Amino acid sequence: MTDARHLLYSPLGQPGSGRVRYGAAMALWRAGQISEAVLEVYRIAAAHDGRDPLSMLAERGLPAPPLPEPQSALQRLYTTARAYLLTLDHPGAEDVRAGLPMDPGHEAGITPHGNPVVERWLAPALDALRPKEPQLAEAIAGAADQLNWITYDAYPRERIGESFATGHAYASIMGGEAAFEAEDFDLGIFLIAPGVLYRDHRHAAPELYAPLTGPHGWRFAPQRPLQIKPAHEPVWNPRYQPHMTKVGPVPFLCLFVWTRDVNEIAEVIPSDDWPALEQLSL
Repeated sequence: MTDARHLLYSPLGQPGSGRVRYGAAMALWRAGQISEAVLEVYRIAAAHDGRDPLSMLAERGLPAPPLPEPQSALQRLYTTARAYLLTLDHPGAEDVRAGLPMDPGHEAGITPHGNPVVERWLAPALDALRPKEPQLAEAIAGAADQLNWITYDAYPRERIGESFATGHAYASIMGGEAAFEAEDFDLGIFLIAPGVLYRDHRHAAPELYAPLTGPHGWRFAPQRPLQIKPAHEPVWNPRYQPHMTKVGPVPFLCLFVWTRDVNEIAEVIPSDDWPALEQLSL
């Protein structure tokens, strides 16, 4: 069934690919690996080579078919992250989906870099994620040492705060300098240590946060009260919307997507209540 599973996830838009995916789905159905309801989705999608059956499955609350055996840990991470993101309902879902092809293309060579924040806090974050999303937790764990982890330093340290400046790391999975190339689009993983305040800021890029741990505090303008949000509740930030995150006792781990304007620098928005929020324990 390995060949059938690879065909099932063949790239969208190629002539005849809808029929190829339906044929692969039929093979998996005969083998008892997918249900008749899932097969019906692939039958409907077969007439439209560019239609994503995974999106249709998510809309109907049906499980995605078994994934093909990945060729690398990074490919597995991309495929698993994509499948998770397609289940989320938020205002930017169409833009996110448009930037996440089933086939991410050639895997570019990148130089992995470790990070002390990752060494200290990724394992406990994955421990919190694993009971709910074991496949995603294992995919992140399996690829972590192959990613280029960065502590973002474009913010002035006196404005963004010492705890955030030294207490976070991110790694791109798909983007301009990631393992999988994309133009003006970025998919990655973001990790922040417990208790850290990511101060009010904004940027040109529309952004999806897909928190994998929680609860954490959020607000979307300076001086507003915090909203406590659980894990797996997506946060969509339209272009230039102010937003702030106060991390709870569990490390903040999320998938993030910037759908355009990814090279525009973010800016900090001053607020005089930061000292109190820095001391706050959720």
